[in-house]
Amino acid sequence: MAEAERIIGTPETPDAAGEGQERPDAEPEREQQEQKQEQAPERTRGKRRVAVLFAVALFAYLLDLGSKMLVVAKLEHHEPIEIIGDWLRFVAIRNAGAAFGFGEAFTIIFTVIAAAVIVVIARLARKLHSLPWAIALGLLLGGALGNLTDRIFRAPGVFEGAVVDFIAPKHFAVFNLADSAIVCGGILIVILSFRGLDPDGTVHKD
Repeated sequence: MAEAERIIGTPETPDAAGEGQERPDAEPEREQQEQKQEQAPERTRGKRRVAVLFAVALFAYLLDLGSKMLVVAKLEHHEPIEIIGDWLRFVAIRNAGAAFGFGEAFTIIFTVIAAAVIVVIARLARKLHSLPWAIALGLLLGGALGNLTDRIFRAPGVFEGAVVDFIAPKHFAVFNLADSAIVCGGILIVILSFRGLDPDGTVHKD
């Protein structure tokens, strides 16, 4: 019997016949796996940039909020504090206008604009892969949230509240830390735009 089996041979099974040969659909599956492996680091980097954005925004917001609470409690209705002679003073004022005291007749409009800026930044964060852009947008977001908080919760009413300003350089308008964050974020965005760096991390040349 053994001799007969040796002569006749055993029929090849489907598994044995296919051993060592790739299935027709193996190549697409491998390409999909490779694409997923390539996309994973990009997603991780994007999440880190978003985390940086919100961390910077939270830091700027809390710093602005804390400074305003301290100014209202300790400086409002008191004499200004001279920091560098009369070149830089801390004086508490209520500003119903935009940054640096402009446009006091359009408080509600500035409130709407600040809210719109926050929404745009939140939507843009989904495509964010650039660290400098994350920092710039974080500064803008934190500053906008800081002044928007005043607009909503301070007198004379909701969406008409006056912003607390206290930094008073000589021959310049009085402002606060939220204004400073907004200006610094805006300057950084202009620099990044001139250098051709987009929020998604790509660099273009005109």
